[in-house]
Amino acid sequence: MDNDQIEGKNVVLEALRAGRPINRILLAEGMRQLQEIRGLARQLGIPVELVKRERLDRESVTGRHQGVIAQAAAKGYAELEDLLSLAAQRGQAPLLLVLDGIEDPHNLGALLRTVETAGAHGVVIPKHHAVGLTAAVARASAGAMEYVSVARVTNLVRAIGELQEAGLWVYGADANGEKIYWETDLRRPLALVVGGEDRGISRLVKEKCDLLVRIPMQGSISSLNASVAGALLLYEARRQRWPTPGPTGPD
Repeated sequence: MDNDQIEGKNVVLEALRAGRPINRILLAEGMRQLQEIRGLARQLGIPVELVKRERLDRESVTGRHQGVIAQAAAKGYAELEDLLSLAAQRGQAPLLLVLDGIEDPHNLGALLRTVETAGAHGVVIPKHHAVGLTAAVARASAGAMEYVSVARVTNLVRAIGELQEAGLWVYGADANGEKIYWETDLRRPLALVVGGEDRGISRLVKEKCDLLVRIPMQGSISSLNASVAGALLLYEARRQRWPTPGPTGPD
């Protein structure tokens, strides 16, 4: 069994009671005996998805899921304050990456690797409609996940508001952005928002951003992979903040 998948009623209940970080729980529709799991998950703020039993049969590794599969986190989550504290400890203006609906674990893993190598201070992801810190993400990050603080929030718009109240500017990557990203001052306390693979940044998140920036596109393809877009933005921010690598930069 993958180390991020827990199957069976009693095993999942014990994981919840023990406080193990869990990304999501899949419950078979119409099974009353699983209400205890559903109630405990609600208390802990863990998303629960009701699905057909056939889906659980397909995703089960043991074949003994008993109507419930929990997708546990490969690493615990941080709080927003932890990300800002890291920037303060380094004596740097905060540089965060906010991800709106990234569902591909390979994209999230690649972005975590870029956050680590670019010297940014952490990542913010939503609880719903997005991949969490799974074993697949850990593998895709090639070890970087162990070094990156990731805050997982219930409401991304509210979290962005909290970052703004803390003094951060929030810039979203959008094809119709007002300014090209390299013509934008990325040295200020900043959270960069990158949207999901198919739909980009959601409308409410877009409206909450202080500025929308664009990556110029040439050719027949109208958008970049989310991990590539995030890498371009983060490394431009790094170039502006720390133009000389080594002792004078964040290394």
